[in-house]
Amino acid sequence: MRDNVRAFVAAAAEVFPLSGPVFEFGSYVVPGQEHIGDLRGLFPGRKYVGCDMREGPGVDRVEDLGRLTIADDSLPTVVCVETLEHVFEVRRAVDEIIRVLAPGGIVMISTPFNFYLHNYPGDYWRLTPSCLQGLLAPLGATAVGWQGVESFPHTVFALGCKAPVPSWFGERFGRFTSSFSHKLRALEAAEPWKKKFKRRVTGLFRSKGERRREQSYYRSQWIGSFTVAEPATKARSQLTELLAISE
Repeated sequence: MRDNVRAFVAAAAEVFPLSGPVFEFGSYVVPGQEHIGDLRGLFPGRKYVGCDMREGPGVDRVEDLGRLTIADDSLPTVVCVETLEHVFEVRRAVDEIIRVLAPGGIVMISTPFNFYLHNYPGDYWRLTPSCLQGLLAPLGATAVGWQGVESFPHTVFALGCKAPVPSWFGERFGRFTSSFSHKLRALEAAEPWKKKFKRRVTGLFRSKGERRREQSYYRSQWIGSFTVAEPATKARSQLTELLAISE
């Protein structure tokens, strides 16, 4: 778990009216990451069920993400962060998430892209924003984001909502991008001064592309399209497309 990923989940939990129970897939808390890897505290007052392929810290229920033993349309909130790169049958896993997500339910996904190999139970994939957008296409709403340089991001994010998409989704999504941007700026400001100084000095000897990646590290971009449910007195739905850039 990385601090930017925790900030992503925290921003979504603060802005969207998420219902419980909250199911997290890939909830095993790696030793030494208890302070950042346990996401339960971000969802106060809601039942939280941590699922993973193995028993251990943070795991309430053992589940194979590619073959969930959970009923269709039953989970109002799903969290799956830093996990899909470890699932060999990644398409089947996302299909299972979509299957169990309740109508109007929200799913939060993150996956590393420009990141070192980390091996449990294996490190199989690096998923692009367009890949996540395609995998989540059956949902009523899909918003994908990335952090860093657009052509080579270090982290890829996705938010999805199963149809019918609530009318508040678009407005809340705008608030979410603002909240996430604020949290990223706070993380940047909290960097130790030694790290900042080292980055500036070494930047003098780096290529233009490397300097650009450093400068864009805390910058996120989001794009999405969705159909929003409307009151019966209006059109039944409207297509909305948006691009949000967090500086």
